[in-house]
Formats: sequence, structure tokens, C-alpha cells
Amino acid sequence: MLGADILTDMLIGYGVEFVFGVPGDTNVPFYESLKTREGKIRHIMARDERSAGFMADAYGRFTDKPAVVECPSGAGAMYTLPPIAESNASSIPVILLTIDIPLSGEGRGVLTELDCARLFEPITKMSVQIKSPEKLPEIIRRAFRVATSGRPGAVHLQIPEDMLLANVDPSKISLHVEEECKTFPSFPTRPAPGLVEELIAHLGKADRPLIVSGGGVIRACAGNDILALAERLNIPVCTSMTGQGTMPDDHPLSIGVIGDNGFHPHANRAMEESDFVLFVGSKMGSVVTIGWTFPKVTLNKRVAQIDINPEVMANNYENVLSVCGDARLVLKEMLAAVPDGFDTKKHQPWVDRLNELRTIFWKNAESLLSNDTLPLRPERAVRCFNQALDASGEPALIYSDAGTPTPHMTRFLKINDPRTRFAIPRAFGGLGSALPATVGAWCADETRRPIGMFGDGSFGMTVGELETLVRLHVPAILILFNNGHFGWIKGLHRLKGHNQAFGVDFTPPNGKAIAEAFGLKAWTARSAAEFDTALAEAFRHKAGPCFIDVHVESIADRVPPVYSWLTKRGRDPLSLEAQEVAYH
Repeated sequence: MLGADILTDMLIGYGVEFVFGVPGDTNVPFYESLKTREGKIRHIMARDERSAGFMADAYGRFTDKPAVVECPSGAGAMYTLPPIAESNASSIPVILLTIDIPLSGEGRGVLTELDCARLFEPITKMSVQIKSPEKLPEIIRRAFRVATSGRPGAVHLQIPEDMLLANVDPSKISLHVEEECKTFPSFPTRPAPGLVEELIAHLGKADRPLIVSGGGVIRACAGNDILALAERLNIPVCTSMTGQGTMPDDHPLSIGVIGDNGFHPHANRAMEESDFVLFVGSKMGSVVTIGWTFPKVTLNKRVAQIDINPEVMANNYENVLSVCGDARLVLKEMLAAVPDGFDTKKHQPWVDRLNELRTIFWKNAESLLSNDTLPLRPERAVRCFNQALDASGEPALIYSDAGTPTPHMTRFLKINDPRTRFAIPRAFGGLGSALPATVGAWCADETRRPIGMFGDGSFGMTVGELETLVRLHVPAILILFNNGHFGWIKGLHRLKGHNQAFGVDFTPPNGKAIAEAFGLKAWTARSAAEFDTALAEAFRHKAGPCFIDVHVESIADRVPPVYSWLTKRGRDPLSLEAQEVAYH
């Protein structure tokens, strides 16, 4: 049995439906094996290894299955570094296969020779080179086990080409798979005895308790459990940016997004005023805590933490209680352990106050959301999108780049359909992810509309993947926020109090013409009315991908809703007023 067939059959055994990748000299044996198994596993060819990695990242974000991405040796491996690092740091289970030069060529100056095992070691949970074809099944099982267990993450296997060409005696290997590791989290852990009851007691004693739902809640598929617990205890819920969408935005206990980028002022105020905060699935990093300057009243002695990773427990604050375990299992145990006499009415004044603040914020924000001045305001663009999404009635998988769309989508996007998900890669904030990610989103679930949002800086990095979407007939809606520069960086220059921005401007792309050249249906929108029309037609368009080139005001023209930026401009970030803040 050829090593390549062992690899392919093991992937099929683990339920892998898609392998994202790019062809190269060294992975030909793998492709030949995939060809003989068409119908059981599908290869998705990207135009760039980095794009293939972001496709896998999106697939892992929007399913409970580990994603698989492959690439050839040398530059192909190096191009996959950004998405693999992002997936690992964001707790997305991705398995990278680098099909490398033959083992016999090591140290002899073979073209593309690179120590990939060491290259990926710092940014993965496990990175190993396979040196024996008989070891393939064992190491593949370990890869799926490591990627899906504990805190999910990325795994890298460096597979020399001769390992795939070798003949292996089937009697000397076992191709069995571990059923538990076909999905994640595999082997979820429960909390230690007594901790759940202690945690409920703390929440019961508090007058102003608050739950903060992080990205780990979404990784654990525990959104419904957070909702059920919040309703049972009558406790308001805020989310981190990566936890956005945990609860319906119109729920009376759903307060908003905390932290720095795209925050809701009433949500940050809830954090300031709460007397006991329970973080679930959040490492309490720099964005949530605004560089550990927020809240101003320290969280020490008034915070508890639930996380599957003990390494992040009490890492930044002195926790009252740390509960290590799978978020979903811990929350279910909490719900079951709530005593009959738990006083939910005690928290109602606190809930009412936060709802009042939320109402004031949205009332004041109306002036921004309805502003029809040109160039089109980003807030107005989000309003257009919200209305179009609601009118379509379609569930969607929305993936946004970390640049221009981030602060305004985070603050003003409203998700009330539990089938709709929103994701932003926040670990490293790499640009160029959203366009290829729509392919991974579509592979994850063809019943939900893939939507990609990106700035023109990001667009220039992965424009070639438009061909991939057309070739695969992916019914994605792609939205380009076009303003002719790297707006986030230009805004940082302007925060210095001058206009001497350097190296950030470029010629605005003709997005519609570019998209049409690749065969997409496309529109240009410069006003809210034009954007409304384009969105309505885009949601009706199901025959392949479509593209909207929307020209918007840059976040370098007016300070976006970023807490630390507003502070530098001398504004109160917790003000509920609609903020029109200039850089000077």
C-alpha cells in the first residue's frame, strides 16, 4: 500500500470532506491518490498557499470539524505561515500537510529544502517530520488528537515525498481512527467538584454581576448554554469581539461588545460598574482590556474565569475563582446546579439600567446610521447591510478582514438570526483573509450565504482568488470598502496630530471592473441608495459569486469607534452620545 494512499484513506476515515491547497512539484503523489478517491474527498485548489490556509481557517471556524490544508515544499510552506499562526492563536483546529523533498535529499542542496518542522514549531501545537512510512497512521491520529483536544489549534506534518511513494505492508499498520477526534472539542473536560456551586454562589451574592462571553464560547458551540444560563440567573451578557454573535443582539440581556476596537460604550460601562464579572472562554488579552488599562477599577478580587486552557487562568488579574473545563460542559453543569431559591429579581435593577443605557446609545447613534452625506459614512453602510441581511431572510456566514470594516461592523452590525455567524481574525490581524475565507465558509455549510468584507488594501493581496470563487461557483457576496489607502495605518499617523502620513496611499482600485474581468456579477455604490440597490440584487443573485465596490469615507478621515484612539483625542469613550470626532 502506497504511503500516499495511507494518508488519503486516513483523512477519509476522519471524515475530512475537503483538502484546501496548491499543487507543486513535491505533492504530485498526494494528488494522484486524491484523484483515485474522488467522491470521497474533494480537493479545493487555491491560487496561493496563504489563501488556502485562510480557506481552512474559515472552515474550522464555521464547523466543529478540523480543517486540512496542504502545500508543496519551500515557498509554498512559507506562504502558509500567516493563516496557520492565526488559526493556532485563535484556537481553530487546522492540520497543515507540507509535502516536502525526499528524505534522502536532506542536507544535499536539493531545491526548496527547508526545515519545515522547526519553521512551524513556534506557531503550532505540534510540528513533526515523518521519517518512516509505517509511522504515517500513528502520527496522523496524533495530529487529529492534538488539533481537537484541550484548546484547539493548528498542527503541522512535514511529509517527505518518498514517504508517500513508499510501499507499506498493510499487515504492519492499522488505519483505525479515533472517533472522538473527528470533531472538536474532543475529550472535553468537566470542572472539579464543588467549583460550579461556588461560582453560582458568587453570582448570587453580587448586586451587579456580568458575564463576558469570549471566542472560546463559540469554539465550544456553547452560545445556547450562555443564553440559557443568563436567562435562568437574569444576568446581562457582554461579548468580546471574537465572541460577538453569542447571543441575539436584540435580547434584553445582550448588552454589547466590550474592549477597544468597535466597543459599545454601555458595554464598557457595564464592565466598570459590575461588582462581579464572569469571563467565559476569554484570555482577557490586550483588546478586551485596552492594553490592561480597562476597566479603570481593577478586576482584581471581582473576576472569575472559565476556560479550557489552564495557562490563561489568572494570567492578568487576581481571580476570585478559576474554573478549568470545556465551556459548554461547565455552563450546562452551572445551569443544572442553580438552586430553586436563586433570587433573579435582585439583578433586575442592574439589567434595567444597562438596557436604558443601551437604548440611549442606539437612539443617539441614529444620526450616524441615517446620515446620507458623501462620501458614504461607514456607519450608514452598516445600516444598509443590516437591512439587506434582514430583508433577505437568509442565514449567513460573515467573515471580515481585520482592517477597515472592523470597528464599524463590530459596533453597528446586528445579528439576531442564531444561524448567522460573524468572524474576524483577531490574533494577528492579517489582511487578505476575508475574500478566500468565503470559499471555506461555503464548504463549511452550503445552506448559509458566505459573505466577505474587506478594505482595498486587503483586496490587493488576494484578488487572484476571485478566479477560485468563479471556478467553484461559490455564491459569495463580496463587499469591498474602497477609499484608496491603508486607512487604519493612516489614521494612526493622523493621531499624532498632523497630516504627514507616509507610505499609506495608493490608487483606488476599480473593483467593479476587476470583478467583472474575472466573471463576477458586480456593482459600484457611492451612496446609500446605490448600496441598498446593489445589496438587494446581490442577495437575489445565486448563480455564483458577486461583488460590490462600495466607496466609503476612510477611518483616517474621522476617528473610528476605537476606545484608545478616542482617549488620545481627549474624548470620553464611555459617552453615549453619537461621536463626531476629528483628528485635529
